[in-house]
Amino acid sequence: MEAEYKELKLLKQSEKSTVYLVCSGERKYIRKVLAGQHPVYEVLRDNPHPGLPGLLEVTVSENSTTILEEYIEGQPLGTVELSKRQFSTVVKELCSVLTFLHQKGIIHRDIKPSNIMLTEEGHVYLIDFDIARMPREGLDQDTRQLGTRGFASPEQYGFSQTDQRTDIYALGTTLKLLLTKKTEKPHYRKVLQKCTNLDPDQRYRSVEQFQRAFFPTKRNLLWSCTAVCLSALIGICAWKLPALLNKETAGTAGKNVSLPALPMPENVHWNGETGIAEWDNVPDAKIGEEIQFHFRLYRQDTADTPNPEDDSLCYEALVRMGGKPADKDVLSWNVVKSLSENGLYYFTVSAAGDNIQFTDSPYAMSDVFEYTGEAAPPLPAPEGLAWRLVEKNNTRYYYATWSNLDDYEDNDTFNVTFYDETGTYVMNNTWPLYYIKQEGYGGIIIRSQFLVQGHKYRFTVQAYSSRPNEYSSSPMPDPVPEEYYSPWLIFGPPEEME
Repeated sequence: MEAEYKELKLLKQSEKSTVYLVCSGERKYIRKVLAGQHPVYEVLRDNPHPGLPGLLEVTVSENSTTILEEYIEGQPLGTVELSKRQFSTVVKELCSVLTFLHQKGIIHRDIKPSNIMLTEEGHVYLIDFDIARMPREGLDQDTRQLGTRGFASPEQYGFSQTDQRTDIYALGTTLKLLLTKKTEKPHYRKVLQKCTNLDPDQRYRSVEQFQRAFFPTKRNLLWSCTAVCLSALIGICAWKLPALLNKETAGTAGKNVSLPALPMPENVHWNGETGIAEWDNVPDAKIGEEIQFHFRLYRQDTADTPNPEDDSLCYEALVRMGGKPADKDVLSWNVVKSLSENGLYYFTVSAAGDNIQFTDSPYAMSDVFEYTGEAAPPLPAPEGLAWRLVEKNNTRYYYATWSNLDDYEDNDTFNVTFYDETGTYVMNNTWPLYYIKQEGYGGIIIRSQFLVQGHKYRFTVQAYSSRPNEYSSSPMPDPVPEEYYSPWLIFGPPEEME
């Protein structure tokens, strides 16, 4: 291959892969050498699709996989504003290629704008199958936890084995980012919200099912009306059903008692003009050493309290807190990064049950917060990123620190994200400045159970404003440039810190 193809540029190099731009005559190609065996590329070579780069050569050896593939001229999705028609075409072509892949048993696992190339002709290509996999029977979870933070589904962090719904989650997250006033339709956000549900069982089961919901036809609408009529008929029939059930279930009391729900969080409100959500703790929501709450954010154009089931839902998360914050009487969550456009915002919060002693509590609705900072300047980026080793009670603790804490106010919040030497997300921790000061070590800790002896780690930091109508979050480009990362830490003795 070296004799036939001239290397033009080294595009990427890591312990996991080396990627070159090469050429043969006037034609350009991508040449990859990946560590380990990647048989998915052999399947793709033998099953071409117009939405995938063509594979000219695939060689799988005992320790590596070498690939020569078509070079796609275009721009990553998200760098060009789409018209309504272009957006519709992009969604349909992505559905086509994902349906094809899933029929072959291939799960991409890294769908994001930078892995979707848009050509000048307006067509899209899905690229980068380096962490793609084929689900295997008998596995409760993936053996390797990979993906891009912000797009990877919860199951990619070890909760269960990835499947079609994993790609549907990332597709929903990607399309949310592409929505604009030009491209949006009233039902889009509700459909995408279902795609990105934290529970895989609550998402669409297939790309075809998602596509039918995203592009409803007259036949779909007719079926919806029929379904309403059937529901009404079932409701009439169910009028006498309890009496029949009582006859069948007499004497079974106590054999299948439903769990009680946790108490609904109280005092749910915005903390003034900070863009910080607050609510009273529910101690019974503790699962292990953590407390967990379901959080939903809504945007309105009027001061009417939103319907929790309508399309105004714009953000959803499982809020997890451990350590000292889990024992606080009043909990807080900075959501400034999710305030994407001016408007009136509400949030709801529910205490998460463990489904052993308690089920989830009902959702409690907040008051209203008016956001006007859509064009606000960003906070300064954290500078002077460095590791700090602290020894307490014969135990080592590692803190992510930065040098310009004086540039921020006490309620400004910092999200530190940790990565290993392969670029894989490890964990993140979010603390407000006042808590960093209270701890007294000038930064945010990474829990030692996430570190492996001899491995390398680094981190990024983003500051979330507590004055959202004056300042937005500090910048954090995607992909993250090198200057936004800390130096490397080799997890081991203190003298090994770089």
